[in-house]
Amino acid sequence: MTLTAISLTRRLASEGVGSLLLTATVVGSGIMAERLAGGNTAVALLANTGATVAVLAALIALLDPVSGAHFNPAVSFIQALRAKLTWTDAGAYLLFQILGCCAGALLAHLMFEAPLWQASAHIRTGPAQWLAEAVATFGLLLVVLGHRRTEDAPWMVACWIGAAYWFTASSSFANPAITFARSLTNTFAGIRPIDVPAFIVAQLAGALVAWALARFMFPMTKLSPAVSG
Repeated sequence: MTLTAISLTRRLASEGVGSLLLTATVVGSGIMAERLAGGNTAVALLANTGATVAVLAALIALLDPVSGAHFNPAVSFIQALRAKLTWTDAGAYLLFQILGCCAGALLAHLMFEAPLWQASAHIRTGPAQWLAEAVATFGLLLVVLGHRRTEDAPWMVACWIGAAYWFTASSSFANPAITFARSLTNTFAGIRPIDVPAFIVAQLAGALVAWALARFMFPMTKLSPAVSG
């Protein structure tokens, strides 16, 4: 069954729920890690990475057959450029991804009895951070577009994100919706609202470069419509 054969309502529910659970994991595991790591940032980041990798692989495996498991406006944008998703559907995906991610941040606050409404003060800006976000999103989209078998998507995407947490200066947001949602939490995973637009521009630039390169590198491959980050 193709994704277009599945009702838009079901696909949007999948994108919303997946985005919510992914963001709740990113933010919630960051809060837990900060509380338990005793000020050791490396240990906190390791815990945050592990939780994110695990839930990302699980959600992609679960929801890929329903919506493609994008959970990410950069992925939906590229799929619309490839005519794998209509622009109307892509716009609806974007809305539910953003709403789901924001709800996920608030859910994490509720679970840890933190103030519900927060504005992050975590500074993430500068050319190195922007380059890191472009690289993180570039690699993510290259994996999304180039993987051969549907069953490879969960582990390949999760492995890329897990690695990019550590080798990029920004710790790999690689997702405009999550970036926006992370501005709503003044915790380990946060980013100042003022820093969000530049991150999103860098992410979309990285996605476009990946799309162009994938068309050259994988011309004989049926580029996959799936997945996230």
